[in-house]
Amino acid sequence: MSNHGFVNHHEEAYLSLMRGLKDLDLRGNCVPSRLVLIGDHAFPLAMNSRGQVLMAASLYGSGRIVVLGHEGYLSTFPALVENALTWLRGDGSDNVSVAVHRNVKSVADNLQKSSFQAEVVGGFSGRLGAGVYVTNAYSVGADTKELVAFMKAGGGVLIAGQAWSWAGGHPKQNTLLLFGGNKVSGVAGIYFSKHTGDAEYLHVYPQIPTSWKSVIIGKDFEDDLEFLLQGISEFHIPTGLAASEVLVHGPLAFPIGTVSDGRAFLAGGYYGQGRVIVVTHEGLLGQEALAPFWLNAIHWLDEGRGGVVGSVSDPAIKILSRSGLKCQKTGFRKDLSVFVCTAYSDDHVEEIQSFVAEGGGLLMGGHAWYWAQTHHGQNPMTDFAGNKILTKMGLSLLGSTIEGGQYKAPVPSQAIKDTYHFRHFLRRFACHVTMGEKLNKHEEECLKKLGHDCTTYLRRNAHHCSDYAQVVSTLTNLLMSSGLPEVSDSCPVNSPKDHLLLSLGAEVYKACPNPDDLLPYLIKNNPMMPVVYNQKIKIHVNTAGGQEWISTGLYLSCGMKTYITIPAKIINKGWQIQIGCQTDRLNCQELKRAPCVYERFPVTSQRMQVWNLWGGLLYLVAPPKTQVDGAEVTVQMAVRAPYYKCGVTTAADWSLLRTAPSPWAELEFDNIILTVPSDSIRDLDRPEELAALWNDIMKAVADLAVIPHKFPRKERFVADVQISHGWMHAGYPIMTHNSSAFELVNADNVRSKGIWGPIHELGHNQQRPCWEFPPNTTECTCNLWSVYVHEQLLGINRAQAHPAVTLEERKTRMEKFVREGRKPGSWDMWVALETYLQLQEKFGWDAFKKVFAAYHKMSNFPNDNHGKMNLYAETFSQIVGMNLAGFFKAWGWPIQAATEEKLSKLPPWSDHPMVRFG
Repeated sequence: MSNHGFVNHHEEAYLSLMRGLKDLDLRGNCVPSRLVLIGDHAFPLAMNSRGQVLMAASLYGSGRIVVLGHEGYLSTFPALVENALTWLRGDGSDNVSVAVHRNVKSVADNLQKSSFQAEVVGGFSGRLGAGVYVTNAYSVGADTKELVAFMKAGGGVLIAGQAWSWAGGHPKQNTLLLFGGNKVSGVAGIYFSKHTGDAEYLHVYPQIPTSWKSVIIGKDFEDDLEFLLQGISEFHIPTGLAASEVLVHGPLAFPIGTVSDGRAFLAGGYYGQGRVIVVTHEGLLGQEALAPFWLNAIHWLDEGRGGVVGSVSDPAIKILSRSGLKCQKTGFRKDLSVFVCTAYSDDHVEEIQSFVAEGGGLLMGGHAWYWAQTHHGQNPMTDFAGNKILTKMGLSLLGSTIEGGQYKAPVPSQAIKDTYHFRHFLRRFACHVTMGEKLNKHEEECLKKLGHDCTTYLRRNAHHCSDYAQVVSTLTNLLMSSGLPEVSDSCPVNSPKDHLLLSLGAEVYKACPNPDDLLPYLIKNNPMMPVVYNQKIKIHVNTAGGQEWISTGLYLSCGMKTYITIPAKIINKGWQIQIGCQTDRLNCQELKRAPCVYERFPVTSQRMQVWNLWGGLLYLVAPPKTQVDGAEVTVQMAVRAPYYKCGVTTAADWSLLRTAPSPWAELEFDNIILTVPSDSIRDLDRPEELAALWNDIMKAVADLAVIPHKFPRKERFVADVQISHGWMHAGYPIMTHNSSAFELVNADNVRSKGIWGPIHELGHNQQRPCWEFPPNTTECTCNLWSVYVHEQLLGINRAQAHPAVTLEERKTRMEKFVREGRKPGSWDMWVALETYLQLQEKFGWDAFKKVFAAYHKMSNFPNDNHGKMNLYAETFSQIVGMNLAGFFKAWGWPIQAATEEKLSKLPPWSDHPMVRFG
């Protein structure tokens, strides 16, 4: 439900660590290292104006660590050190023993008047009796494994230093893995980097510092890619193999194999002192064409240890055994050097993460798209087994797919500049919006992907994670800086930048800690509307026809929050609350509204708070095969909507309701619900006449389909400023443009001029696969309902009902079809309709009704069009008692000899309209 009001334990830790400090004056002789933070537990304590982290803290196992970007800070900030020691010894611990390495003896001197008992030592060994160990980053020496074990078991570590001078003296070496301090702090997700930080005078604020400028790629990865891609020019994914996309979001994660639009199928990264590689289909682990890469990868993961490679995959072992390393078929073991597994098990999640953090290598293969398709309502980033391991490492398998093909390997020296990395592109976009920095063509092309990735990432709801908080903070500040672009029918949005901002508004509003502060920046014109309180909604539902929206007659304005009280019988039963009737997701070059403007909340508790940035009509969504009679829902506060319900709303009720302030109105009749802009019904004096007309229309639709007059689920029409495709489109709901609202609610207009388009869409909803021949008849047979309703109910001849059905148009089309060789591909839409109209004009509507009725009783239909067309020809012939094989063959249908044989005893239709064409 809501992310708001979450408890962030890192915030509590930060307040404890910075207690009593108003500022940190870092100016002076100390030149600090920038710190790189990864994982869920590391968070910054001090960040300068350029977003560089100079002090940080983290958790590892049961223990804690504080890292300062220069050893001089241990002397300069005694109050901070004392706070750190208090926090590091753990909540409720009374262990006042602190072991201080002799190289930072000044810490012990400063603690003489404190409650801590400091002992100066020459190294860590044997100091497990101490609650906290203090050292500089250069003096960990051979103690690293013991120190990590101490921290994991619950000990506290305070470590300070800088790595830039070490890196200067070791230019070819990997600072993240080989610098002494990183062998301890890196395990907990904090690294001393080779880059210097700007020392400034910093104010201490009550929240963990964040900045959109923060450095989000902690390494250039050129040396890693050179190693991994030695001898590799391209990656081959076999045709027919569907891999997943992997989102590369961690500061120390990087793409290795990508398709042209930047989506990655192969990626790697650092996690603690270890390394990880993920490929997005387990079948690729055994691909011979990829063998050279896997041999490079296994040595990169092994880091020169020459240890044992354990694999759950036989095909992987077959290839990896050529590496010269010992390979074994085994499940996870802590004594391995590299573990090779699939993404489908969440056994040993924490053990595998610790294994990698403490120096192991992980190679994982698997996709998440099938899981995503079969686990609706769950989030692959947080709930999919493989991601329970990977997401902390800055890599996440997604539900989207990547098809087979040949994909070029990146050029290592260009990789960071040219390859898409989520956090890097987000920072570039923030620079573009807040500082006007120009994006290049490649970056502009990536903005659509960035929007998808932001949405995916934000839905992690990982408020406990510093990386996540940084992304939320970046996006919140970005939207406060830019606002949302104005968008409407008269003011459409076209630019990639504005597209991205529009798509992000609602997602950031949901994710940010203080949405009420953000709302005025997002919605500039948000008029106050009168509200009603404690509205009770009775539920009477039997969802035999599938998932169903239940109208409440209530509306929530933009960002308006309300509480809904839910009866126990529908909690955790698949019910949802929906705000907004326009459920089309737009994927258009020109936008007249945001791409997605509705929200859904699973009904999981007795009292739920709900809201939608864009506002909207309020619904309950009942799951399929659900029967509830008389349960009551209470909506604490909402805006009343013009809502007419046939047989319930009186004329007196309507005279008041039609003036209700909601901008959207609903008219609910026996078998259909119309959702239209309120302006279109303000002057509707006699809704009962409109109800009678629509009740008759829906009976006519049912009559032709040969289904009961009471539909299993009422159809819905929803008007919108823009829809996903077409002028209207079928579905639940049927979507139409606002300009068509008048057509739906004006009974006199319907009776005099007809209503072809909406009936066409209702016809779509009656089409059945067993007598449909897509794509030829997709836009054809639905028109049978349009013709039937106009002629049989409205008394409007087919030629008057639509200009495409005049005799002249029909004749021209038929002659052209024959003249051009009766090509099967040309038999579609209006041409195909002519076939059915000729049948109707000969045999009448009753024949169609009997054919549809016959299909209701059949089962085991053919799946292919040829088989289905033969069945249709046979069925229609048997119904009318006449052999129609010749007629259908004249239209180019693939009538089989077996069908002709079955129909041979029936008299042929020898004078059908196609006879004259020979």
